[in-house]
Amino acid sequence: MNGKRVSICCFEKGLYEYADDRALVAVDVIRATTTAVTAIATGRECHLVPTLQAAFDAALRVPNALLAGELGGDMPAGFDLTNSPAQLATRSDVSRPLVLLSSTGTRLMYEIGHCDSAYLACFRNYSATINCLAKTHDAVTLIGAGTRGEFREEDQMCCAWIADGLIESGFAPEDDMTLHLTKRWRAAPHDAFLVSQSVAYLQRSGQLRDLHFILSHFDDVDTPGKVSANQGTARALATAV
Repeated sequence: MNGKRVSICCFEKGLYEYADDRALVAVDVIRATTTAVTAIATGRECHLVPTLQAAFDAALRVPNALLAGELGGDMPAGFDLTNSPAQLATRSDVSRPLVLLSSTGTRLMYEIGHCDSAYLACFRNYSATINCLAKTHDAVTLIGAGTRGEFREEDQMCCAWIADGLIESGFAPEDDMTLHLTKRWRAAPHDAFLVSQSVAYLQRSGQLRDLHFILSHFDDVDTPGKVSANQGTARALATAV
């Protein structure tokens, strides 16, 4: 296929080998990429880890680290807070580096970090991500984190919005799934993802602050996030990139 192209896939179905010139974008709206974007938007250093042991190793390596995250929905012993963008946003200690762990999202972000063009996105920075990708790449794959084998609605929606923005910029959808998802979510209202099992989990576990935070923070971060292979860090990019 010639010309600019975009595809959407789900991480639970496997991370395939991609050409070096392709940008990879991790999306885990509830909640890892929202937490990571919230961290880097305030200037906080963010380290993304794939396992619990890696989190503790990073905490030993990084002075005064703030341990945040969950495994199977539960905050591990010894952590300072769960994988919560709402909790993180209220903290004033932005000089403390964040070490972030989640069941799937941080593993996805860590694994795409080998790519020179690895990004992370959520509803907070989806327009900034579109603008960056449209200016600097010809091939993009948007990867939803997936939870318990499901491509959850919030990640479908965010991936589809970014893909649709790229299509409007001249990209072509690479497959039927990408075309289907962009059509399904193109005109969806902000709360269309509330049918997701991820939302049901937040409701059952009394973590509605994070749901309210996500619903009230759309397109309010004007910088894309990039994942670096250097110790799995995430950082903000200038809008002009």
